[in-house]
Amino acid sequence: MSNQDTSTTLPFAGRTFLVSYGDHLTALNIYADDGKTMRYEVTEGPFKGATAEVVYEALQVGDGTYVLSWQEADKGTVVHLDDFSAGTSRAFYTTATHEFVRMLGSLVELA
Repeated sequence: MSNQDTSTTLPFAGRTFLVSYGDHLTALNIYADDGKTMRYEVTEGPFKGATAEVVYEALQVGDGTYVLSWQEADKGTVVHLDDFSAGTSRAFYTTATHEFVRMLGSLVELA
C-alpha cells in the first residue's frame, strides 16, 4: 500500500517530536518533508541507542489525530495512534519474536 497523504496534508511532516512512553522508552521521531519517511532515535529505556529510518503509512482519523504504521527491518510491526493536537501517543508493537507491546505516552514537538 502506498501512503495516500502528502506532506502538504500531514501537519507533522518536516518536524521532530519527542515521544515518551514512561519506563518503556523515550525517542525522537524525526519526520521527513516527504510525508513518507521517519527516522527515530531511542534516547531512554532498554533500547537506548537504537535508531532506524522507516517508511510509514499515515491515515487521518480525527482532527490532528493520525494512525501511522510501518514494518521494522527485523519484520516487527508498529502502529501508532498519535494525537498531535492533544500531545498523546498510543503505540502497538509486535516484535520479531512475536511479543506484543502496548504503550501510552506523551508527544511533544521540539523546536
